Amino acid sequence: MLKHKRPTSAGTRHRIDVVQDLSKTGPLKGLTEHKSKINGRNAHGHVTVRHRGGGAKRRYRVIDFKRGKSVDARVVSIEYDPNRSANIALLSYRDGDKRYILAPNGLEIGMVVSSGLEVEPKIGNALPMSKIPVGLPIHNIELKRGKGGQIVRSAGVAASIQSKEGELVTVKLPSGEVRLLKGDCFATIGQVGNEDHQNRKIGKAGRRRHMGWRPAVRGIAQHPDSHPHGGGEGRSGIGMPSPKSPWGKHTLGKRTRKKYKYSDKSIVKRRNHK
Repeated sequence: MLKHKRPTSAGTRHRIDVVQDLSKTGPLKGLTEHKSKINGRNAHGHVTVRHRGGGAKRRYRVIDFKRGKSVDARVVSIEYDPNRSANIALLSYRDGDKRYILAPNGLEIGMVVSSGLEVEPKIGNALPMSKIPVGLPIHNIELKRGKGGQIVRSAGVAASIQSKEGELVTVKLPSGEVRLLKGDCFATIGQVGNEDHQNRKIGKAGRRRHMGWRPAVRGIAQHPDSHPHGGGEGRSGIGMPSPKSPWGKHTLGKRTRKKYKYSDKSIVKRRNHK
């Protein structure tokens, strides 16, 4: 549910928050790890991702993407995760083990979920895609058996199985891409929760800084030595024939994908419908 803030200040005038019924307890300490800040830099200290840095301290929640434990588990809590757009659910297994998973839409505290080759295809259960009925929404999909879910993990997204043929299944991804995957790869039933995440509005730049994002200066406002869009008397355009990156490379429509990738043979239809 979305909540519009009262305009008592400039920061709350356009702010829209997502109101959720989450557990009040903090994260389970044994399932968290220290998360060091890299501020957009690689191993050499060079900035590879701009506009990153600062932000509030946060610990990483260890998520069970593999779902390799074939024991029934009860949902203990549904919690906020500062490291991802989706919420997470804490599972308590019969043998006393506890793990975090991505919380699908419709998962509630007290429900029992499981994973394995012969489990029922219901919300929160993980099983091979060859055992999942066609058209059912799925998420946390494996690309290689046993490696754990790698795709369809963001808030509000879901994929669906379109057809099955032999050992392969045809899966339509949220982007519109249709891809062939191995039928023994695991996937979790349901749509990822927190679907209103994309509809929220931050409201002010300060909250953005708390998230670890630094300001982005427009190229047109910079000096011509600093950006191809800079300079000019008064306000000026970005020039021809196309917009440029700070390093003079074409952007906004320039294709960056390599001509051939190993995964190309698994793509039935690209997301750009070509």
